[in-house]
Amino acid sequence: MKPLLSTFPLLLVVSICCTLTRGQSPAPAPAPAGPTNVTAILEKAGQFGTFIRLLQNTKVADQINMQLNSSKQGVTLFAPTDSSFSDLKAGTLNSFTDEQKVELMQFHVLPSVFSTSQFQTASNPISTQAGGSQGSYPLNVTVSGNQVNITTGVTNATVAGTVYTDSQLAVYQVDHVLLPLSFFVTPSPAPSPSTHRKAPDSPSGSDADATPDSSGANVISTKMVACGILFLAAFA
Repeated sequence: MKPLLSTFPLLLVVSICCTLTRGQSPAPAPAPAGPTNVTAILEKAGQFGTFIRLLQNTKVADQINMQLNSSKQGVTLFAPTDSSFSDLKAGTLNSFTDEQKVELMQFHVLPSVFSTSQFQTASNPISTQAGGSQGSYPLNVTVSGNQVNITTGVTNATVAGTVYTDSQLAVYQVDHVLLPLSFFVTPSPAPSPSTHRKAPDSPSGSDADATPDSSGANVISTKMVACGILFLAAFA
């Protein structure tokens, strides 16, 4: 029994040390805050697969992420669901050029962050990132009670919910794809050039020089007649 009793304190000490070691294990470090990634936000929310693909293919997603992570300028993004794209007339997306697809995605981006309450005091039309500095692709946002409505001249959409929001980014789910009016309006034809044309200058630079001089021809004709008379008179 003595050997057993002599080892008991040692086992007790080892047990206490192990318990303390497990209780003092460090907590996992918080994940570092990475740069904002708008497609990751949409992927986490689900139901935005088509919109994500278009944002990536047109590089508009890169433009948004760069803007969010390199400046203090905010962004508002209207995100149509997959069912919204399914509601489009067949062949609509395929009818757009690559440039139009870029503009379509930029048309869903406002170059500043809007909360739902700020839409109540927004001045219409609101500029989008489509159309560059010319701002040729605006849209109108109105608020009726708690409902935010968006009109483009082609599409009437409603904000169906908030996907994500922070101090620099607001992502709202919309129930229709926002189509720019300019995609479906035929531009006015350019004015035809004037039919009146100035007569070309003569090579010598003077119209008077181009007029045939008949005086020389008359002198030659007179001389020939005189010679003929003298010739006849010589044989008379």
